Amino acid sequence: MFVLGIDPGLAACGYAVVEKAQAGERAVTAGVVRTDASEPVADRLAELHRDLTAVVREHSPDVMAIEQVFTNRNLMTAISVGRASGVALLVAAQAGIPVFEYSPSAVKAAVAGYGKATKDQISYIVASRLRLAARPEPADAADALAIALCHLQGGVAMQQLEQAGRAP
Repeated sequence: MFVLGIDPGLAACGYAVVEKAQAGERAVTAGVVRTDASEPVADRLAELHRDLTAVVREHSPDVMAIEQVFTNRNLMTAISVGRASGVALLVAAQAGIPVFEYSPSAVKAAVAGYGKATKDQISYIVASRLRLAARPEPADAADALAIALCHLQGGVAMQQLEQAGRAP
């Protein structure tokens, strides 16, 4: 099974493909789609669509796991993340890929066992679990790997626990 993890963002959208096989989990690819803030938003969204579509075509993931958009203190940031998330969801729908959404705390709880783990803790655990030579960088790519791992680790169950108010 191949899971495409997405950490949505308009300036930097993290993506990662993780394979779950009998031998364990393996990072296939991870990176960031960056868009130029000086360009019109519509052009940036089109670029994000093209690049994510290329990732889907190249790796043929079975599912997409994406971090849910949450209300941020900065409304403009929340809006741009929401736009990027919408583009990622569109890419999945166009490819016929099922989508699973996870809150940041559900991802942290699934990967680190603690819903308030730091980015540093998450990158360390991701590197360890995927047997990477170094911590994944940038942080958006590390987060996308964590989101994919969350799904592979039974993230659907974590999501249900969180909705019931019982997540760790």
